[in-house]
Amino acid sequence: MSGFRFERFASDGRARLGRVHTAHGYIDTPAFMPVGTAATVKAMQPESVAATGAQILLGNTYHLMLRPGAERVERLGGLHEFMNWPHPILTDSGGFQVMSLSKLRKITEEGVTFQSHLDGSKHHLTPERSMEIQRMLDSDITMCFDECTPFPATEEQAAESMRMSMRWARRSRDAFTERPGYGLFGINQGSIYENLREESARALIDIGFDGYAVGGLAVGEGQELMFQTLDFTTPMLPEDKPRYLMGVGKPSDLVGAVMRGIDMFDCVMPTRSGRTGQAFTRRGPVNIRNARHMDDPRPLDEGCSCPACKNYSRAYLHHLARSEEVLGLMLLTWHNLHYYQDLMRGMRHAIAEGRLADFAADFHREQALGDIEPL
Repeated sequence: MSGFRFERFASDGRARLGRVHTAHGYIDTPAFMPVGTAATVKAMQPESVAATGAQILLGNTYHLMLRPGAERVERLGGLHEFMNWPHPILTDSGGFQVMSLSKLRKITEEGVTFQSHLDGSKHHLTPERSMEIQRMLDSDITMCFDECTPFPATEEQAAESMRMSMRWARRSRDAFTERPGYGLFGINQGSIYENLREESARALIDIGFDGYAVGGLAVGEGQELMFQTLDFTTPMLPEDKPRYLMGVGKPSDLVGAVMRGIDMFDCVMPTRSGRTGQAFTRRGPVNIRNARHMDDPRPLDEGCSCPACKNYSRAYLHHLARSEEVLGLMLLTWHNLHYYQDLMRGMRHAIAEGRLADFAADFHREQALGDIEPL
């Protein structure tokens, strides 16, 4: 088995075309990772997720440690075998969910003690325990344990949070079990403050990681402030390692962040939106529940080759959504994941040909057109 590594094939401005090699295969970058929080991408079979073009999924330490339990997943052959996904998996460390979902929590230098949002049971999560859980899950890419700094935060609050995350990053690195093809990513923190992002980057580079994530964004600061933060943060991270923007985002977020040097993304948006009747298309988002689609025999997106667009009309998808039929959730989720993978594929081709700026201009022009006129 070859080692974990990142190849770069081309660049266009700050954007990079590359490939991440892992124990369970490679990921072409820029890449979007569908979120499989509890060992499943909601409303999708793993084979269907792969059919969209996805090469890697994200799983979640917090949810899987609570149910079904990391020890059980390990006994059953690891997450790949457990959920029938033979391709790469990245697991986030659980830090964000501890902060956002736990009923009660206490943060100390040692780690976080919290009550499960499921049954109130008490748990203790530390950098060391997070590394152990992610090893038992057999994730190809492990994320170091951190505190996701809330927004807004004062510079003093952001500094205190970031510095604890950097101490936890060192402990995560020390506790990580090195294996061929498996990597550990550090997470850059510091909110919107350039000096704190730089301090965090220096600390992470000093520790040494296989990849570097930008955390603490897409937490309410808005796209403009997120892009401003990426403008100064991305150049601080090593050129020869993959860069991952956590929890992002809308299609326009992906295009803007790729142009700022980001290689990897994850977000619940395409799957969650699919379950609530929103579809992403080349001409912007469409709410299929709206009455205007009731008698429309046209496809959702004429340029899309997913099953929802090839085989079904807007009128039928509208009927499924309004009737709350499970098939509607499945088809719209499939479409959204297919659209996201098409977008990433388009950006990879554009970078290879040195025309990403033109690709982005075409993307924004089409999005601005709005949905097709009603019949």
